Amino acid sequence: MARITAGVATSHVPLLGVAVDQGKTGDAYFKPIFDGYEWTKSWEAAQKPDVIVLVYNDHASAFDMKIIPTFAIGCGERYKPADEGWGPRPVPDVIGHPDLAWHIAQSLILDDFDMTIINEMDVDHGLTVPLSMMFGQPAAWPVKIIPLAVNVVTYPVPSGNRCWLLGEAIRRAVQSFPDDLNVQVWGTGGMSHQLQGPRAGLINAEWDNRFLDGMIGESDALRRIPHIEYLRETGSEGIEMVMWLIMRGALGRKTRCLHRHYHVPCSNTAIGHLVLEPAE
Repeated sequence: MARITAGVATSHVPLLGVAVDQGKTGDAYFKPIFDGYEWTKSWEAAQKPDVIVLVYNDHASAFDMKIIPTFAIGCGERYKPADEGWGPRPVPDVIGHPDLAWHIAQSLILDDFDMTIINEMDVDHGLTVPLSMMFGQPAAWPVKIIPLAVNVVTYPVPSGNRCWLLGEAIRRAVQSFPDDLNVQVWGTGGMSHQLQGPRAGLINAEWDNRFLDGMIGESDALRRIPHIEYLRETGSEGIEMVMWLIMRGALGRKTRCLHRHYHVPCSNTAIGHLVLEPAE
């Protein structure tokens, strides 16, 4: 039986990809950020997951205003890094796991989630930066990836509760897959930040750390945070944190924290990172 063994949450700031690609991770500005991922890099090397369900948001690379899926699952065999305006990142292609992806898609749809199934798409920094933070610069990514794209760019976006429920449904889907697979679920994006307007550069460290606290243990209070609170307290792009709740919902009733990292600033964003495991 496949099993979800851990959840990882991380920001996916594009500047971090630039730092990796240009060999600047040891520079004074970037070193405190990347130091917070060293524990996870060693841990991932020891864990050797077979598959990661990687929850992220597309930044107008695969989807635009013509097509806006709320939840889209990649069921293809391979995904190339997207050209986001300055050429594709020099990172390996992402290799999928079509058998598990199709199984999850079928299970979710029969579980009353209207998933968009994607067989061909390029993946942008929302997906590749987390891989770089956890795995560095390998010739090939050491794990297969199932991309799960969430619309947090154009309103209406899914509620925190809907995302949590989706995580629970993903857990059921994975557990019903007959192959013996070590599966992780990653939630990416955030933390507090706003990229435009009079509040550009907003960072709310106090709120961010309360959110990190809420991911640990058995409380499910985070699923009931309304959209307006994310916007008011964490800026227009802070809504990305609902994607972390898909990961949290997939871990079951209670979690244990293995690693935690928070740093300000990176670009105009707060960096958050958690490694969790089911605690029941």
